[in-house]
Amino acid sequence: MSNINNLTTLPNIGKTLAEKLVMIGIENEQDLKTVGCENAIIKIATIQNSGACINMLYALEGAIQGIRWHGLSIERKAELKEFYKMMGK
Repeated sequence: MSNINNLTTLPNIGKTLAEKLVMIGIENEQDLKTVGCENAIIKIATIQNSGACINMLYALEGAIQGIRWHGLSIERKAELKEFYKMMGK
């Protein structure tokens, strides 16, 4: 349970998303930064009924940058949107 608490201290990461991150082997901020938001969302999408969506991808990137996802640059959001489309979502 402590891993979930470690993750929920990051911006945009609530209990539900933290639980999904732990399920895919991400247990702390450094793990998330190492894996990256793109790889994390791919892994989360393999979890049945994961609810993986573009906003979750934005949330993960915001957590990596240490900001609310609403503060992501327009350019970064566009990159993530293209990546998400390539995932077939």
